[in-house]
Amino acid sequence: MKILFLGPYDSDIIPWIKSQEKEVIISDKKINLNFVKENKIDFIICYKYRFIIHKDLIFYLNNKIINLHISFLPWNRGADPNIWSFIDNTPKGVSIHLINEGLDKGDILVQKEVFFDLNNETLRSSYDKLNQIIKELLKKNWNDIKSNRIKPKKQKGKGSYHKISDLLKHKKMLSDLSWETNLKLLSNIRNENSGI
Repeated sequence: MKILFLGPYDSDIIPWIKSQEKEVIISDKKINLNFVKENKIDFIICYKYRFIIHKDLIFYLNNKIINLHISFLPWNRGADPNIWSFIDNTPKGVSIHLINEGLDKGDILVQKEVFFDLNNETLRSSYDKLNQIIKELLKKNWNDIKSNRIKPKKQKGKGSYHKISDLLKHKKMLSDLSWETNLKLLSNIRNENSGI
């Protein structure tokens, strides 16, 4: 099977994917159907990929494109899911889902809810934890995912969605936000600014 990994070239999941599959191509650029056909791609893994995949490519690969998203979908689709899960006090976790035409709206293959100690963890530690768990989830389920042995499940409920600009709208309120911000502070932001 020929795999296309879409995401940063320095992603630490790439060596593992290469250890599992004989042929792996990596790209952090916007790709199209011609690229996939020319390279004879069988399966696509998206992880921290910044571009939307066009519907003709989704149709062509027919349930052979997955996304690794660090939120408990349908909550926190889109940008900055980790930050918004604490500000909005929504379920936290990770999801591996099929790509469809909606942004982070594809059917779920596997997901895991994750819990945090708000008093003792930071934005960085929560982000690192979620990324480690999603990579472990992929490793554990990869053979079943690529062989189409997992029955996809529709996302339930409306959930939530955030754009990159959503954080910029609250720049003043979040001006002190850094990777070392304690998670308790994010929940305090929610309590003080319930209009977010």
